[in-house]
Amino acid sequence: MKITATQDGPYLVPTGGKARVNGEMLEKAQVALCRCGHSRNKPFCDGSHKAAGFTAPAVEIELELG
Repeated sequence: MKITATQDGPYLVPTGGKARVNGEMLEKAQVALCRCGHSRNKPFCDGSHKAAGFTAPAVEIELELG
C-alpha cells in the first residue's frame, strides 16, 4: 500500500474502493487525511491547510502488508 503526503497538503490513502471509518462505510477510491491539524472535519482534510499556510514536502510511504 502506498500513502502519499502531497506537497503542502493532506495524506492520500488508497482504500481499494471501500473504507470503514468510525463504523461508517465510505465508498471512495482514496481518502484525504489531514496532516496540518487545522481541518474542522478530522481525520479528513477539508482544505484548511491552504488558509493556514501549511507547508510540507511531498513524501511517498510504501507499506508492505501481511
